[in-house]
Amino acid sequence: MRRIQAAGLVVLLALPLASCRSGGGRGPGATDQPSASSASATPTPPTATPTAAPLGTVPPEWLGKRPLPRTANGLGEIRPTPAELENRRFTLPDQLDPLPGNGFTSSVTSVPDDVLARSSWTPECPVDADELRWVRLVFWGFDGRRHTGELLVNADAADAMVQVFGRLYAAHFPLEEMRITRAEELDAEPTGDGNNTSAFTCRPLPGTTTWSEHAYGRAVDVNPFQNPYIKPPNAKGIPGDMLIPELASAYLDRSRQAPGMIRPGDPVVQAFASVNWQWGGAWQKSKDYMHFSANGR
Repeated sequence: MRRIQAAGLVVLLALPLASCRSGGGRGPGATDQPSASSASATPTPPTATPTAAPLGTVPPEWLGKRPLPRTANGLGEIRPTPAELENRRFTLPDQLDPLPGNGFTSSVTSVPDDVLARSSWTPECPVDADELRWVRLVFWGFDGRRHTGELLVNADAADAMVQVFGRLYAAHFPLEEMRITRAEELDAEPTGDGNNTSAFTCRPLPGTTTWSEHAYGRAVDVNPFQNPYIKPPNAKGIPGDMLIPELASAYLDRSRQAPGMIRPGDPVVQAFASVNWQWGGAWQKSKDYMHFSANGR
């Protein structure tokens, strides 16, 4: 009996101790209260994992900020295309207020003083300021949205450019950006990653002292990165002395089916041909796939 009682005592003493450890002690009149560990937990909804944007759809933070070493010809060193630009199809923010309407719209005026001041025009340029026109028009971005851009062109080319870009808009041909080239860009360190569709730029031809047709407002470069300048290309399309932009080698394969590229007989070439402008992509000794001009040079 003593052993049994002693054992019973141990049992009786152990029960409250175990109850204290579990937080479930009972006193007189106590009611059942579920402990925190025994209460049913409300399930937490799963957190959605952010999906990274595909490479090429968002401009990298370093765009336009990484100067290349200059070579003997004064241009940047030719380097392989960064992965972020191999399938380039982003659209940079507009610099102008949007033109009204939903379809294609344009506006042609004399060049306001503030617009001329932010261009590359100087009195030394081969065209007078009053011979230029400020053309605003809408275009499709790579984002599939309607955007507003601007060109400075010669007065005798303004109506033709409205016609051309109206056709490109109807064809849904995408552009990354369209703005006036600024004076400070002419002397800026080369980054090899620009892609601005532009017309008037007061500069000579690369490596010469002869005025470019851009300096007269009678030439347009379209999506330069997808449509680079190569001089001279060899049989495999590898540039010799020049590649502009210098990081655009991913687009030397002209059989690629990438948006924004220009090919023989496509809607871009046809649109410029309709106003008798010629394409630099048809040149023999060099290839300027971005370039269209009134006199073919």
